[in-house]
Amino acid sequence: MFTQSGVGRVFRPGILMALLATCFTIAAHAQSAADYVIGAQDVLTIQVFDQADLGGKYTVETDGTFSFPLIGRVKAGGMTLRGFETELRQKLADGYFKNPQVTVGVETYRSQRVFVMGEVRQPGPVSLTGGMTLIEALARAGSTLPTASGEVAIVRAPGADGPVLPDDKAVDVVRASIKDLESGALQQNVALRDGDTIFVPRAESIYVFGQVKNPGAYALVQRDTTVLQALSLAGGVTENGAMNRVKVIRILNGEKREVKVKLTDLVRPGDTVVVPERFF
Repeated sequence: MFTQSGVGRVFRPGILMALLATCFTIAAHAQSAADYVIGAQDVLTIQVFDQADLGGKYTVETDGTFSFPLIGRVKAGGMTLRGFETELRQKLADGYFKNPQVTVGVETYRSQRVFVMGEVRQPGPVSLTGGMTLIEALARAGSTLPTASGEVAIVRAPGADGPVLPDDKAVDVVRASIKDLESGALQQNVALRDGDTIFVPRAESIYVFGQVKNPGAYALVQRDTTVLQALSLAGGVTENGAMNRVKVIRILNGEKREVKVKLTDLVRPGDTVVVPERFF
């Protein structure tokens, strides 16, 4: 859960992620769908203006080619949609039609995929469609869980046939902030590539005990969570709680220490926040 400044105002990342995905998806597809690289088993939809007999659905075979009327075998694998449109237009203009108008789209994406792992509702492979970005992939995986941390790692492993974790050697890792994504930071909405693994780690925990309504462990989603926000996660302080004597039990150099804190101080992973009973 994400807590805004102030007590008791909580936002669920999954809801915001789903809403943002709709906006980002429209923009992303409009900008970069034509740059999608065609691969084997993709099903293409081809239309030639005023030549309905040539239009239809064509499956790219394992060698990256398929048979097209009048032309014969054409190679599409490894080309972008825009590039293949140009190539097909030139071939049809070479002795067949004058200035043919050709459009090529993808009916079914089968050749490329990414993997979404970790604290999401539906982990697993996701077909990589044209212009897919981080936030869309997370939405297709059912959005993040309340136990998710505030950071996402995108592991670059071109052509990987399975998930690759951030701690594996010889991989490139791009990190993005879910909080910044929800704030509309477009630079955090990373464009995905074939074989990418999107890994959402579990948030570390803090503990809130004493005179609070719901004592227990809570996921530390935001690194800048204050003592006051930690108390709000536990439902707030009871009428018997002493707000002016809140303390934190913290592990420092392997030893437990009691730390005096202000309500505006930040908590750390593993902290135990304790609200003592007030004196009457």
